[in-house]
Amino acid sequence: MKTTITNPTSIFINGQLTGSKVIHQVKSLIELNGIFEDQIAFQNMDGSQPAYEVDVWFPVQTGTEGGLFFGLTHLYPGRVGDEYFMTKGHLHAKENRAEYYWGVEGEGILLLMDKKRNTWAEYMFPGSLHYIPGFIAHRVVNTGSFILKFGACWPSDSGYNYDILINEGFSKRVKHIDNKPLLI
Repeated sequence: MKTTITNPTSIFINGQLTGSKVIHQVKSLIELNGIFEDQIAFQNMDGSQPAYEVDVWFPVQTGTEGGLFFGLTHLYPGRVGDEYFMTKGHLHAKENRAEYYWGVEGEGILLLMDKKRNTWAEYMFPGSLHYIPGFIAHRVVNTGSFILKFGACWPSDSGYNYDILINEGFSKRVKHIDNKPLLI
């Protein structure tokens, strides 16, 4: 019996995700309208400025039960007022779906919130590994001076629910106070 060894369709190396099936997405500040508390500071910023970029690999069709997706986010440093740049954040449409995040470069905060609106944070750094259980909203905040890169792996049938966070937000925010990040 002859066995053939093939190359992978995507490659993760040196903090980059590349390959013919990798999709690159850029989220500009204007796409984060409504998530920052200081709307005056937000309106005075360049809305076309990138807040973060995501490279994702979907090896199976969205909604496929039993599949996994893989992604790498590059979250830029910066602040809107006293809040750090952050990802939009989400719950999963299938709320019981879990996810993994891990730190690749930089430093930041993984912000987590349960259905009772209890909010807590985990420090992200190169090599950190974060298990995000189902039923938990999550968002990442870049508290450093450099790009925060983090990986993610999630079920291909989990979907996204952004609406609840757009309408209600997180119960706590990460702010730059006394020259350090604080959860308030």
